[in-house]
Amino acid sequence: MKKQTKQIASLAGLALMFAAFDALIYCTVTRRYINSTSPEMQAKSIEVSRYLPFDPDSEIVKADAPQKLSGDIPVIDGAAALLPVYSAFVHAVYPPESVQFDGENYTPESAMQYTNTRGAYQALADGTVDIVLCAKPSAEQKAYAEAQGRALIYEPVAREAFVFLVNKDNPVDSLTAEQIRAIYAGDIKSWSEVGGRHIPIDAVQRNAGSGSQTSMLGFMGDTPMYRNPLGFFGSAIGYSFRYYAEGIVRNGGVKMLAVNGVSPDPEHIADGSYPVTGDVLAVYDAHNDNPNIPVLLDFMRSETGQRIIAESGYSPLNASAS
Repeated sequence: MKKQTKQIASLAGLALMFAAFDALIYCTVTRRYINSTSPEMQAKSIEVSRYLPFDPDSEIVKADAPQKLSGDIPVIDGAAALLPVYSAFVHAVYPPESVQFDGENYTPESAMQYTNTRGAYQALADGTVDIVLCAKPSAEQKAYAEAQGRALIYEPVAREAFVFLVNKDNPVDSLTAEQIRAIYAGDIKSWSEVGGRHIPIDAVQRNAGSGSQTSMLGFMGDTPMYRNPLGFFGSAIGYSFRYYAEGIVRNGGVKMLAVNGVSPDPEHIADGSYPVTGDVLAVYDAHNDNPNIPVLLDFMRSETGQRIIAESGYSPLNASAS
């Protein structure tokens, strides 16, 4: 009987040990990688239903242009981070009947689409959309467009900061651009090397072809990116565009780092003191003779268009418009 009791106690102790180990792994590793956002956000990188044009409950900036587009309406697409902006443009100048949303997606007949950066550049190259709002394309996306006979034109319509994100409890608040490059090159592997705790740095990367990954590769230049195999035991650093991180995802568990001591605030983007900024681009094919493309571009750069950009959370081309 005593022997059986000891065996039961040993099994119970072993079960408790495994449960404690599982809890430790969950708290230190697994929980950090669980996506707690809505299914729509997980599937599409943004909750499309929050940013519909012509919807009284939409969260977009609602402005009216003196005259709506008519005739051949350009099909517009773009990046997740820019959906609130180009949806606001559509709301201002497109005829409402040109946009069709079935409750989950824009229909194939709709003049407004949303397929994110990779899908938008492919659709532009394939000729199924007329204009996209995105960051710079990747080398592969440029090559694909050229192979389809497209001559892409890139028109800046706004400015945006490229930001670096860490856990809100991370004691590090600022890194230099050189330190960030060294982290992603694998030369700095522990937060203690940059004023943080003695834990590994998990240098998280984004999907190939996404606007943020292409921007990060541009930031790294000729330096290849490295992933620390011990990183998942530590604390992460990631990157995105400021408005996507702050205005769309709204993750209270992360904070944006200052770079070279300058925070990515709108005023620092506008005055050029934040060192990692880029253009928001309206991109179209030079061979596209749709007469409404230049009209739409003019509206994007007009006083009303730039006000939409500023009120949407981005930096206008002219700092005085913000």
